[in-house]
Amino acid sequence: MLPELSVVIVNFNGLRYLKGCFDSLVQNLDGIAYEIIVIDNNSHDESCSFIKKNYPEIVVIESKINLGFGKANNEAVKIASGKYLLLLNNDTIILERLMPVLDFLKTDQTIGAIGIKMLDGKRNYLPSAGNFPNYRNMFQMKKLLDRGNEFIKGNFTERFYEVDWLSGSFLLLLTKVFNEIGGFDEDYFLYVEDVDFSKKLANNGYKRVFLPHFSYIHFIGFTKSKNHLLVKGYETYISKHFFGLEKTGIRIVLKLNKWVKNIKSILIKD
Repeated sequence: MLPELSVVIVNFNGLRYLKGCFDSLVQNLDGIAYEIIVIDNNSHDESCSFIKKNYPEIVVIESKINLGFGKANNEAVKIASGKYLLLLNNDTIILERLMPVLDFLKTDQTIGAIGIKMLDGKRNYLPSAGNFPNYRNMFQMKKLLDRGNEFIKGNFTERFYEVDWLSGSFLLLLTKVFNEIGGFDEDYFLYVEDVDFSKKLANNGYKRVFLPHFSYIHFIGFTKSKNHLLVKGYETYISKHFFGLEKTGIRIVLKLNKWVKNIKSILIKD
């Protein structure tokens, strides 16, 4: 029998997280016929041998090079058999049963993807949805995450919210929708490919829905040390989704953002 859900996990040197991730899936996917596909981006920590030995039912794709996040997902989805996809980071633990989340997706064919609440390793709230880039949030990137007080503090009152973009660390969607929009843009290596993915969903008329009463732990996530990769990702995004004078203007704003951050880092060092 074909699985209803294909869970796709991109791994790069994530050995220490894999058992927690896999075990949480087994526990919280009860009632769903599923397969797990792991694509490994040329890890050097024995991840693949660990999976083969301890989880022989998991399909492992071993890449000889680091394909990056988006391209690796695209390659794994090519062999996925499920009607639905769960794109999941390797350093995650699912905390609740996912059947109700999948059922919610089934109720509305206009939903392009669903995300749920993200927590850090200490179970503190982390934003996992945000606003599409504009002049204001390209200068102050924290505005990308500012969708009101509930999204800032993580205290939600509604059952669901429609948002601009969802974090790529947890995305639930129809396989046919993934293929319809061409999957992830492979011009992104790491960061902002999920914003671009959500933008393509929006351009095709699909909603991006956030369910705050289901949650998962994401251990690593974004740190300030990776800010240069984030800026590079948004430079790529601007090149693809803005045009004419607007593109020129928002590029200038992003350069100002980089300049201000560089000055601040110099002052801190001094």
